[in-house]
Amino acid sequence: MMDIKLSAVEKHRDLILNAERYIWEHAETGFREWETSKYLEDAYESLGYELVRAGNIPGFYTVIDTKKEGPEILILGELDALLCPTHKEVNKKTGAAHTCGHNAQSAALLGLAAALKDEEILSGLCGKIKLCAVPAEELIEIDYRAQLKKEGVISYFGGKSEFLSRGYFDGVDLAFMVHTTSGDNFSIGMGGVGCLAKKINYHGVSTHAGSRPWNGKNALYAANVGLMAINSLRETFKEEDLIRVHPIITQGGESVNAIPDLVKMESYIRGLSFDAIYDANIKVNRALASGALALGANVEIQDIPGYAPNRNDKNLVDLAIEAHGLLDSGREFIKNEVYSPSSTDMGDLSCIMPTIHPQCPGAVGQSHSDTFYIKDPEFACVMSAKWQLAILTLLLSDGAKRAKEIIKNHVPRFKSKEEYFACLDRFISEGERVEYQEDGKATVKLW
Repeated sequence: MMDIKLSAVEKHRDLILNAERYIWEHAETGFREWETSKYLEDAYESLGYELVRAGNIPGFYTVIDTKKEGPEILILGELDALLCPTHKEVNKKTGAAHTCGHNAQSAALLGLAAALKDEEILSGLCGKIKLCAVPAEELIEIDYRAQLKKEGVISYFGGKSEFLSRGYFDGVDLAFMVHTTSGDNFSIGMGGVGCLAKKINYHGVSTHAGSRPWNGKNALYAANVGLMAINSLRETFKEEDLIRVHPIITQGGESVNAIPDLVKMESYIRGLSFDAIYDANIKVNRALASGALALGANVEIQDIPGYAPNRNDKNLVDLAIEAHGLLDSGREFIKNEVYSPSSTDMGDLSCIMPTIHPQCPGAVGQSHSDTFYIKDPEFACVMSAKWQLAILTLLLSDGAKRAKEIIKNHVPRFKSKEEYFACLDRFISEGERVEYQEDGKATVKLW
């Protein structure tokens, strides 16, 4: 059995656990993680790392060059939290809480960075190691991100896809990250679904709701019809496509005595393939347009590329399981031969390189809810860092033999990031979807 110097992580236990608590207490949503990023930047620089900062958005990366030939391995930690105002430990300044455990991820990655300052560890490795603190994994606050895109700050709504488009991952051969889970065991599945984000505005005509409602066009009623039409479509989605559609209304009117003339909605469409998402989106846009037509209103739909379907590389999964066996963790490793109906922007990276996105225990409660918190930071952070060190060592020791085999045997879905983004960009669409004509006819634009 390979001897890995896991004590190199253990001696930085206080650094790791202090980081987990700070990030938990300063939860921020995507592309707003300035305090979180600054805290980690200072911590990495205190360890002696030189950083490349994203600049106009939070996040950074650093590269460790062993000065020996080999592949470049990317290891990530996510910075952002979710809006969860009912969480008992919510950040009252931002309304956010780390109800997906990204605080533990970031702390674990910092622990790995500290361990990699041990020359005894680095001397046995080859190639390059890129450590990246990445923003905006949770695809929320679509209005805010749409404004950032309009201003030219970002091109894509997910942090990893944005970093990929900026060239921050150019030269990377393989990537992994460890997510926190509320389960009892380490686990990994085959991957997960991709998603398309939707920004939907129903436009009507306002009037007095009591005296002359017939002079208005009720945008809220149009939205309700659209939502009912979407619900009526659900049995048309094939089980094997794992389609999920879950819209929310973010603005439903301003005054109870006025017919609403603007209703704002957001939604995802999730699916196991790009084609399945595309087909489902045509149906959903048709349903949304039907609501506008029923009330003589209009609907403006902005379709935004979200995340690609995620595929865990099978050979890299096997290596992660082997690395788990080096930990003496006392917890099982569960390998699930199914795809998850949840999404992550690790899927974007999995389109062009071998990746894995396994889970490490340490949290309790329902993810993305006010019941979630880190119960066992030793596991969620310290053990996670040890596991990542074990994975990295297996990959880059012995002349990076294992990493080279995985890279050689991997068949990417796209030959380059340019080819991938060309596919992603075909999902971009925006504008009003109903055109009314003077003769009473109407034309609907679904895409």
